[in-house]
Amino acid sequence: MIQEKLAILLAFIAGYTDAVGLIKWKTYVSFMSGNTTQLGTALGRGTIEVISSSLCVIGIFVAGIYLGTCLSVWQKQHKFSSTFFIVAGFLIAYSIVGYYYPIPSYGSLVIIGFSMGMMNTIVTSVGKQNVNTDFVTGTLNSLAKNSAMYTMSQSAEDRTTY
Repeated sequence: MIQEKLAILLAFIAGYTDAVGLIKWKTYVSFMSGNTTQLGTALGRGTIEVISSSLCVIGIFVAGIYLGTCLSVWQKQHKFSSTFFIVAGFLIAYSIVGYYYPIPSYGSLVIIGFSMGMMNTIVTSVGKQNVNTDFVTGTLNSLAKNSAMYTMSQSAEDRTTY
């Protein structure tokens, strides 16, 4: 029951954050399907600003998933759980700093995109049901997680299972 509530809370946070990102920076910061669609359109039109913002947030989102997965593996080995608190800390600190000082658009995309990537590693299933936000995000999520699991595995045998 706690996992289900957490999944709903995280989906709400991702949706809200994505709406703010789209309104404020015209870039999705959580759901990567929109960014890949915008990237394809921008490549066809040659819109450099959209190309760079889409590539920036996609790359940093994947990096967030990668680090979140590495952190999860490390936490299992050390009986410690903190990913949720790290993401919450990033978002709270960003909100406080942003209230008092202007944060450049790309700085915002990096901080929020990274946080949303890490957030995707917090709840990966509810019961036996896998939780993915959508097709592209799920694919990027799998790519980054499998890469992290491969690099964090102790033996060559474990690496072949990812």
